[in-house]
Amino acid sequence: MKNLYNENEAKNLTSDLDLRVYTSNLLGQNDELVLHGGGNTSVKTKIDGEDVLLVKGSGWDLVSIEAEGFAGVKMNALLEMAKLSELSDSDMVSGQKAAMINKSAPNPSVEAILHAIIPYKFVDHTHADAVVTISNAVNGEENIKKIFPNFLIVPYVMPGFVLAHTVYEMTQGLDWKSIEGIILHNHGIFTFANDAKTSYDKMINAVTKAEEFLEQNAKINLEHVLVRSDCDVLKIQKFFSAQKGYEVSVVINQSPLAKFYASQENLREIASRGVLTPEHIIRTKRLPLIMEDTNLEKGVNDYREAYIEYFNRYAKDEICLNPTPNYMIIKNAAVISFGKNKKEAQIVNDIVEHTMLAVLRADKLGGYKSISEKDSFAMEYWELEQAKLKS
Repeated sequence: MKNLYNENEAKNLTSDLDLRVYTSNLLGQNDELVLHGGGNTSVKTKIDGEDVLLVKGSGWDLVSIEAEGFAGVKMNALLEMAKLSELSDSDMVSGQKAAMINKSAPNPSVEAILHAIIPYKFVDHTHADAVVTISNAVNGEENIKKIFPNFLIVPYVMPGFVLAHTVYEMTQGLDWKSIEGIILHNHGIFTFANDAKTSYDKMINAVTKAEEFLEQNAKINLEHVLVRSDCDVLKIQKFFSAQKGYEVSVVINQSPLAKFYASQENLREIASRGVLTPEHIIRTKRLPLIMEDTNLEKGVNDYREAYIEYFNRYAKDEICLNPTPNYMIIKNAAVISFGKNKKEAQIVNDIVEHTMLAVLRADKLGGYKSISEKDSFAMEYWELEQAKLKS
């Protein structure tokens, strides 16, 4: 992975926040690190004599974040929350808001508490494709330990407070100098340092190790595939607009990767194993519609019935989301993504592109395995994730 840090650009940056913005933008420029609002960064500083965490605010992308995109939260409040054995989402959000030094700033990242307990000035968190691909293989734990022997490795738990408290408990008595970073299984990677460049360098170096492992053990050769070209865009758009109850935009993907993926003999099995990283589920749902025949209406009806059954298995007081698929794969033809507008459809397509490659590579490592169906539901209906869509 190419290191984009430029000493000539950085030398003109005079404050920690300026450097935080700069390296955040560098991380955001690489979609193999973060996609569409993914990842978060922070810097610890003092404001009016108070220890403050400046953490990425909700609604900002790392690639374009500016100084005003960071929310300032009092460190002591975050550290006290980390010690609690339980904390509801609403109490976490209200507690973080109450501790903000500027009430008009964006809401702090749901990972603010975790950033606070890491005792370094700069903290970087990405959902690096290479790291998550290895983690999402059936023998991911073994390979992650082998590639990252000096990292703290955390089994998958729900992001937000649960994750922060888990890391807090795991690091009691830990000599932080003994680890280079944190790997969150099925989720991503943290690196940290007391200067922006070192934290960024550590991220790039760690992800490069994962990429090299994949190059050696999970290389994919995209075979040439003859593909039908009879996707009727207007028909598909009209049909799914009626199904979803609003006019949809579509993105049809017939890239070499999409064509190879759609031509897999066991397509339904391959494409029905869940998301690459938990945050993706609010965009893509857990599963696509897989069309292996031409009866689109039956395919969508079957999908909707299966989605409602999935909802009923885990729902308590949640309201069921639209059960119509957010993307579909037509056997030997294309991958098609849907959205309320072209931008939203493109976001779904981008996420699916990264997922397809990860699935194929993880299968080379013994098999792709995402988070469980139950954990997927928890993420899809998590109020803090739903808030991202509303914003």
